Amino acid sequence: MSKPFYDNRELSWLKFNARVLEESKDETTPTFERLRFVQIFCSNLDEFFMIRVGSLHDKMLYDPKDRENKTNMTAKEQLSEIAKRVKELLPVKDEAYAEIMQGLSAYGIEHISENSLSPEEDAFLKAYFNREVRPLLFTGVVDKKHPVPFLKSGEIYIGCKLRKKTDGAGKTTFGILPASENLPRIVFLPGTGKFILIEELICRYAKLVWGNFEIVGKCIFRVTRNADLDIDEGLFDQDVDFRDIMSKLVKKRKKLCPVRLEFQGNPDKDVVSTIAKILKIDEEFVFKQFAPLSMSFISALEKRLEKNPELFFKPLTPQKSPAIVSGKPLIEQIKQHDILLNYPYENINQFINLLEEAASDPNVSSIKITLYRVARDSKIINALNKAAENGKDVLALVELRARFDEENNIGWSKQLEEAGVTVIYGLEELKVHSKLLLITLRDGNDVCYITQVGTGNYNERTSKLYTDLTLMTADRDIGSDASVVFNALMIGSTVESTNRLLVAPKGLKSRLVEFIDNEITYGREGYIGIKINSLTDRDLIEKLAEASRAGVRVELIVRGICCLISGVPGETENIRVISIVGRFLEHSRIYIFGRDERRRVYISSADFMTRNTEKRVEVAAPILDNSLADRVCGMFNTMFEDNVKARELCSDGQYRRVSNIGKAPLNSQGYFYEEAYKAAEQLPDAPAKPPEKAPETVTTPSTSTAPCSASVENPNAPVKVKIRKVHRKNG
Repeated sequence: MSKPFYDNRELSWLKFNARVLEESKDETTPTFERLRFVQIFCSNLDEFFMIRVGSLHDKMLYDPKDRENKTNMTAKEQLSEIAKRVKELLPVKDEAYAEIMQGLSAYGIEHISENSLSPEEDAFLKAYFNREVRPLLFTGVVDKKHPVPFLKSGEIYIGCKLRKKTDGAGKTTFGILPASENLPRIVFLPGTGKFILIEELICRYAKLVWGNFEIVGKCIFRVTRNADLDIDEGLFDQDVDFRDIMSKLVKKRKKLCPVRLEFQGNPDKDVVSTIAKILKIDEEFVFKQFAPLSMSFISALEKRLEKNPELFFKPLTPQKSPAIVSGKPLIEQIKQHDILLNYPYENINQFINLLEEAASDPNVSSIKITLYRVARDSKIINALNKAAENGKDVLALVELRARFDEENNIGWSKQLEEAGVTVIYGLEELKVHSKLLLITLRDGNDVCYITQVGTGNYNERTSKLYTDLTLMTADRDIGSDASVVFNALMIGSTVESTNRLLVAPKGLKSRLVEFIDNEITYGREGYIGIKINSLTDRDLIEKLAEASRAGVRVELIVRGICCLISGVPGETENIRVISIVGRFLEHSRIYIFGRDERRRVYISSADFMTRNTEKRVEVAAPILDNSLADRVCGMFNTMFEDNVKARELCSDGQYRRVSNIGKAPLNSQGYFYEEAYKAAEQLPDAPAKPPEKAPETVTTPSTSTAPCSASVENPNAPVKVKIRKVHRKNG
């Protein structure tokens, strides 16, 4: 039986995406950046349907009586509630898009309606259609002799209800026109910022395609297919290389069953019914909206508006860390003291310098690394290739099952092999999600280690968009643990026990439970602070609730899914949960247990999700240097005091903006960037911070934390820091 402090995983995720959509309505955000939030909301929702809804569809078919373990809902019940919630969000998206386009009209950008075209504009678009579009269209009529063409997931189509001109009021047939493949997505009227989307253009002039037919109904639609691959099914043939298996499964993904059908505008009811019947989609999962079905065209608008800086966030540049001395070998610096980098505020190039240095250092004998998602033009891959070419023993575990990056990782694995890198893949039954690097080198007659543990991927691009932490240390125990992890991975095994590191699936959750239990013994003197992307693991939720009942103060920063509802009397009343949705994707994971002399501080690649704690190889590293532990705790406290981009989870399961009434506004992301600029200004080789590009002033936070509350932010309160916001899928 479900408990009053549980929320459903999928519905909690929809609340997160609603918070993303809220940002598109925030008038303190520059207009074009608000449009990006609409795009992020849409792309998030696309992936949600492809993976989570796709998985629920499978469960409904094959295990309909199964109930999830928190709110006791069947797959069918979850799907019904998902459909209902999404239909509540789409009008908000439509409204946001309309408001944003109204704001851009002052800059000459106008998404024109076909009903508002002047005769001259109509003539131009008609001629453009005949010259540039019509020759490339693949037309298809659906009847007994012409089966339904395969409708690609994510592609936009025009559906037409057709009747032969010679038949009068007789029998109708159905025709389909693809709108997005091999065609530009957006068409501008000459000399203006007025535009029409290619699907709207085709829909308007579709009658020119069907020579012998008249159109009696038409619509713009898009289908989303299940993309939740069953990796295990490909592992039955043990004689096939795993990389070949993944290549075949990625191709199979494109042909899985439909799970969502979307229509734009006011579609013809008969056409909607026909398409839904063809695709075997229930009416519940047919969605109608007035905004475009895909926001992929906004990059074309950005180019037209780039000379208007007020429409965008001020550029911010990752800074050098004051902990690193330029021109001095980084390996030697790490031997002297641990180094912590904080992305995107500090530059990932400083970490890349470590790899490049190791690739050429004659004392380095081996480099081992786990790769989950890397940039398409990766300096990290180049450094590993260089190390192998220089005769180092280089091992790269490439996780081919990084969702939607499978093809990218298959390509990188081949390139690494060609350079002489030893490439292995994730374990058969477990994904390797850890962010772990081990450099082994000779120090005189001794062997020593440089170990790096991170919360985010080895990816230069996302390091500018995601908040992440990376620890570089020469601690021998941590290095020995990392060596044990890699040795286990090389033989397809998992680690049973470690000294310093916490390693899933066997040595992470049990230690977390142990740490929570320890805080429970201190009652009201106990403290737990956790920053993660998602909280779904029932065992850990139960433990946190137990800690709350014992009086332990529990502070959680959970960006996305949170299946624990805080503030429930008698259950979770000592737990406070906030979610920060800001310019950057909050991605770092921090675990804090206790205060003062018994304080334990970790950074990790693992969320509190069962998939992370039980079904993946994850690593959490202790912050042993007291000054760095103070820094991490200070970061946590600053984020927990955010009163500009933080929302608080209330006891009714809803999120409300944190109040800043009577307080100076604090945008934690803006604060961290300002601090990074200030620190970099003190470096002898750093240029002065350009005042026109610097973050605006924010109030320095105190170290205290706010009491549990559910107050709503004053909508008229000033917001001083304006920073570009970006949200992507979890890493």
